Amino acid sequence: MTRYLISFDDGWMTFPEEDLPAVAEAAHKVVQEAKDAGVWIFGGGLRTQSASIVATDGTITAGPNPETKAVIGGFAIIEVSSREEALEWATKIAVSCRCTQEVREIMYDPES
Repeated sequence: MTRYLISFDDGWMTFPEEDLPAVAEAAHKVVQEAKDAGVWIFGGGLRTQSASIVATDGTITAGPNPETKAVIGGFAIIEVSSREEALEWATKIAVSCRCTQEVREIMYDPES
């Protein structure tokens, strides 16, 4: 089984604010479906632009990093048997969230 990160950019959710309750309900249904299917590992939305940058020397500054082109708005980590299956789940998430999703394979690390 392989783990995948399904995520979206903070600026990709462009539906009207009054639609948020319906979008949240639809997204929660997909999360429950993924949990029921045994593929859900973890996920959630991130607070907009609320970040701290920790440098290699331990210096901490307010973020996000100015060089950042995109800021993750939310993510899901799933574990499935194929990339095709990950894309199917990403499609369900995209439809429920009314938002384009990006899918990336997480490298296997036997120590994690």
